[in-house]
Amino acid sequence: MTNHQVRQRIAIEAARLMYHQRASFGRAKSQAAEQVAGGRVPQRLMPSHREIRAAICRLAQLHDAFDERLLVPEVVSDRFELYGGLIAPLEQVRQSPKWHPEGDALYHTLQVFDLARDALPYDEELLLAALLHDVGRAIDPWQPLEATLDAIGELVTPRTFWLVEHHPQAQTLLEGALGGRARRRLEESEHFDELMLLARCDRAGRVPGAAASELDEALGYVRELAEMCGDEADDSSQAG
Repeated sequence: MTNHQVRQRIAIEAARLMYHQRASFGRAKSQAAEQVAGGRVPQRLMPSHREIRAAICRLAQLHDAFDERLLVPEVVSDRFELYGGLIAPLEQVRQSPKWHPEGDALYHTLQVFDLARDALPYDEELLLAALLHDVGRAIDPWQPLEATLDAIGELVTPRTFWLVEHHPQAQTLLEGALGGRARRRLEESEHFDELMLLARCDRAGRVPGAAASELDEALGYVRELAEMCGDEADDSSQAG
């Protein structure tokens, strides 16, 4: 990591400690430096209180809609509000123009969603994977997959979780760089075809200026799909 990246990483880890454990600035910075760099860090690489406060504010904005320890009914009425709270911050995440010339991560996410919906319009779990696969980039840019899985773990089905979890491997497989053993493990899954579809949609959803759904529109579509499937399930159980 560059010096700037080390400083940012320490600020993020210190913010986490202060937000979740109510640690002091000094203690949080010391523990964060230990986690990031494994020991003492030169003062010039330590973030200022202002930088840590800014990172805390970003965490607080996320946790206004989602608290990883407890879902509070009076604050969040349903899971789709939680999804929106996780996805919306991606608008502030700028990506490498080399790999993502389309721009911010939210625009990319919505392109991926549209492509997945065109391919499998009634697969709610796949569509949620398309919407949620990058949410960790707004939480921890250095460990986005881990942050994503932590954020969605209690909010999605095991199939959606698996699709998101193995999405990076599917990308590597598309590039022809995945090892044989890892490939065979993926191919053994009954969800392999949908996983590769998600990976292809991710790769194709990087077009500058492309038309894309609005976030509310995308969430509304999946909400209606979930309600429709729920109604069908209720009708089926009553008929039985």
